Amino acid sequence: MTPLAIRAARLRHRATALWRETRSSLLVALCLALVLAMAASLVDWRRAVEANDAIEALRQGRDIAVDANAGPESLLAHIGFLAKRGEIDRARAMVEALDQSGSADLHARGHYLLANALLRKAFDLIERTEVDAANPFVNLAKREYRRALQLAPDYWDAKFNLDVAARLVRDFPDFERKSGDELSADPKKLWTDIPGKPKGLP
Repeated sequence: MTPLAIRAARLRHRATALWRETRSSLLVALCLALVLAMAASLVDWRRAVEANDAIEALRQGRDIAVDANAGPESLLAHIGFLAKRGEIDRARAMVEALDQSGSADLHARGHYLLANALLRKAFDLIERTEVDAANPFVNLAKREYRRALQLAPDYWDAKFNLDVAARLVRDFPDFERKSGDELSADPKKLWTDIPGKPKGLP
């Protein structure tokens, strides 16, 4: 037997001995890793099922408890539920929680839903001729629409609704004069915005 063959035989012998010594430990570690991976998968699966159940319940109109640490999809569904019912303070708390997780698109959607709730509240107050009370809701809605557009610049619905809120300010110029918002409107200049009215006429 050549020296090279002897050396190869020794290496095989050492490898076989090492395998015999570590085989049990490796098998135990592999089994443990598989068990842990399976447990993690089961936990994730259970959370996904619970999130889907919560989202479906909210869509059906049932107010269920959603923890601030819940998944972003669950938080967004709860924001939508609360916004539709005008529960602005609770919706705002959920938006703040949503801002801590999830994607920018989900964050933008949350701010958009909150802004819609604020604008609906403003319209309700205006219809009841409570214009002064509507003031902060219009400006808060505009702020939330702008936040949504910062997160998702191509969010067309947010652009449209922001334009609606801005036009509402032109109809009620006292809103901006009292709040100091950047889109101020001078009541003396409102006539010039109406087609067919020459400047200077009442």
